[in-house]
Amino acid sequence: MPGGGCRPRSSGAIWRVQQLDGRSLSLAQIARVAHDGEEVEIAPTAHEAINRSRRVVEQIVGRGEVVYGISTGFGKLSDVHIRPEQCEQLQLNLVRSHACGVGRPLSEPEVRAMMLLRANVLTLGFSGIRLEVIELLVAMLNRGVIPVVPEKGSVGASGDLAPLAHLALGVIGEGESFYRRKRLTSADALRQADLKPVMLQAKEGLALLNGTQAMHAVGGLALLRAQRLASIADVAGAMTLEALRGTPVAFDERIHRARPHPAQIAGAQHLLALLRDSEIRASHLTGDPRVQDAYSLRCMPQVHGAVRGALAHCEQILAIESGSATDNPLVFVDNGDVLSGGNFHGAPLALGFDYAGIATTDLMSISERRIDRLTNPDLSEGLPAFLAQHPGMQSGFMIAHVAAVALLNEAKVLAHPASVDNLPTSAGKEDHVSMGMSGALKLRTIVENAENVLAIELFAAAEGLEFRRPLKAGVGVERAYATVRSLVPRLEEDRALSPDIERVSEAIRAGIFTGEEAESAEMGM
Repeated sequence: MPGGGCRPRSSGAIWRVQQLDGRSLSLAQIARVAHDGEEVEIAPTAHEAINRSRRVVEQIVGRGEVVYGISTGFGKLSDVHIRPEQCEQLQLNLVRSHACGVGRPLSEPEVRAMMLLRANVLTLGFSGIRLEVIELLVAMLNRGVIPVVPEKGSVGASGDLAPLAHLALGVIGEGESFYRRKRLTSADALRQADLKPVMLQAKEGLALLNGTQAMHAVGGLALLRAQRLASIADVAGAMTLEALRGTPVAFDERIHRARPHPAQIAGAQHLLALLRDSEIRASHLTGDPRVQDAYSLRCMPQVHGAVRGALAHCEQILAIESGSATDNPLVFVDNGDVLSGGNFHGAPLALGFDYAGIATTDLMSISERRIDRLTNPDLSEGLPAFLAQHPGMQSGFMIAHVAAVALLNEAKVLAHPASVDNLPTSAGKEDHVSMGMSGALKLRTIVENAENVLAIELFAAAEGLEFRRPLKAGVGVERAYATVRSLVPRLEEDRALSPDIERVSEAIRAGIFTGEEAESAEMGM
């Protein structure tokens, strides 16, 4: 299954159960369920709201009222009245007909995040769904019955209809699901997990389908990885600065207090901490004719900080969305109103993912410029061409830089916003859509490319430091250097670098190079 499954519980770890009551979920909370297999349950305090909204739906059906999604068709067919005895078949038809996704399945963590997010917003009590349906979704999540959800087919309004329909298929025992790393029919997967599918009743298919949880899951997990990269870019950039015998003067706190963007200030402080007690810096304090470094070195706080700010803005959007009712229509139990609206529209997330993709691409762009300076003998301050021991006989990092350029080019293409596009669907009823799922999928690929580019920079910068020995770099840079060397040996002669780049990239995804993991990295994690 693409993306792998949950990480095993670490020995001795305190295992918790996350309570769902519709409150906002942080990216860290989502990741613990998606990647680490943390279990969840519906908070007892949410039961009453769920049950009250369900009673409103049942009363509407009992009175034979015409209410969208309960006793009517959907979208363009909303003017077709459905008799009470047809309600169950209507919901079943809805789920089956909307399961039109194509492409590779989403990874297990991504679908687990979808299940978590959908269950959480349903506990708000605006959807009119029975408690037992949400309980089954939670039980599937806890027992590892993960529906097969193709990654393509959503335009992000009315929500992620196709992906969520495939999720709903699993709930009713249709379609396919993964269980214990095997791809089975959902009926077999539920049976092996000792669970029973549900028969959907009035409005419940719609309650499972209307929402932004597919784009939220894919984009949110990618955003978490992107945020880690912003910190790792400081580490890689500081190591490159040392290898190029650059100066930390541009990170002086006074400069950044004069332009007080918080993320810029934090980035400058991080860089200074990484470069503290540098013997390389001390060696060229006097007699160095250079007045200032190139922008890719001097402006790291400004660029990396701007990236952090963009990603933080996107995270705020997702925090609000994780505790928001995105169904349609919404059930208001105080007076029994059932109101049609558009909370399913993915515009806030779509714009956020595009912003995050652009920001992450810029992070790649400045990293690629630093890689060029490390490998280009005209710019590398005395380092051998392409960091080769014997340039000419050996090519060193020549093609590693080429690979970084290729990855950056792809990211630049993908950074074109999806949210500015629109094609009407549902015979013009759904005449403006968000394309948020496209934005989430693009962001995931951009982040993966960025992880590889920063892996190349870390690898190349560590090689650059070899040519400055016996002088040592700053304390934080030396920690990062030791981690790189625990993963890949020095390039003493040409070899295939793909396995080396992949090892460093995997370490980046594991969080080993971030500042808070520095002590663990030093111990050889």
